[in-house]
Amino acid sequence: MSKTISVGIVGYGNLGRGVEAAIRQNPDLELKAIFTRRNAQSVVAGTATPMVSISDIEQYKGKIDVMILCGGSAKDLPEQGPALAKHFHTVDSFDTHALIPEYFEQVNDAATTNGHVSVISTGWDPGLFSLNRLLAEAILPEGKEYTFWGKGVSQGHSDAIRRVPGVKNGIQYTIPIEKAVESVRSGSEPKLSTREKHLRECYVALEEGADAEAVANEIKNMPNYFADYDTIVHIVSEETLKAEHSRMPHGGNVIRSGRTGPNKESTQVIEFGLKLDSNPEFTASVLVAYARAAYRLAQAGDKGAKSVFDIPFGLLSPKSPAELRKELL
Repeated sequence: MSKTISVGIVGYGNLGRGVEAAIRQNPDLELKAIFTRRNAQSVVAGTATPMVSISDIEQYKGKIDVMILCGGSAKDLPEQGPALAKHFHTVDSFDTHALIPEYFEQVNDAATTNGHVSVISTGWDPGLFSLNRLLAEAILPEGKEYTFWGKGVSQGHSDAIRRVPGVKNGIQYTIPIEKAVESVRSGSEPKLSTREKHLRECYVALEEGADAEAVANEIKNMPNYFADYDTIVHIVSEETLKAEHSRMPHGGNVIRSGRTGPNKESTQVIEFGLKLDSNPEFTASVLVAYARAAYRLAQAGDKGAKSVFDIPFGLLSPKSPAELRKELL
């Protein structure tokens, strides 16, 4: 019987709770401890797992095989990723696409120097969508790739809404425009502007006395978030917001179309899609699978930072290579 892999969770927000639940579905993994910046005595886990102050994390060196880092990409992971890679094998979901090369180098230096494996930027985008973009591009080198996100909650855009004066609470959905999706699926390789690919729909609860029209106009004209899109703003009560928009669904599609044959007469379309009731729970499930892969790479003597491009799919599964060939090939 193979060894049970011991896992620690760093950060206990939506993603951390998702990881806690996902580990229960993987018998070869065991949750040893959850690390938090809050008062550990005041945080209650969903299981009988010890809640530990993050300041005591180094006491668990040698006791935990893989740390799953569940902090945010803006402030937490740039600090925690390299720091914890010095002491543990790690997995994270760093998702600031433009900064991934820089983040990779920082984590790689720490992990390589200290003999650890650190899987960065996994989840579904970056992560599974990245793999499918690579696969489709390799198969159809002469073609065009499109990524559509949604329908789903964008946490960054929702945060931007909540910063608008007069807004008490708000949530934003990114919605692919179906006409654009169908034109891509047809293989016609259309040129699509930002506005033609996605719609943004906002549900906003206002502070008492706030001007609804002024708030809606500020949201619609916000640069870098809404100004480049057709944006719909619904003013609702906070009770409606909580009752009807408390879930965190998401998903999307990666589509690549290209042409093959001596005269490029054949149109080929590759598509990968996700439809998620819970973004953090699904992302957590991906992190847990890559924690298994990180442990196996370490056991094989590997070290350093890895992206999803560096890890064979077989390492994600609890099944043996023989079982995979027999059951899934």
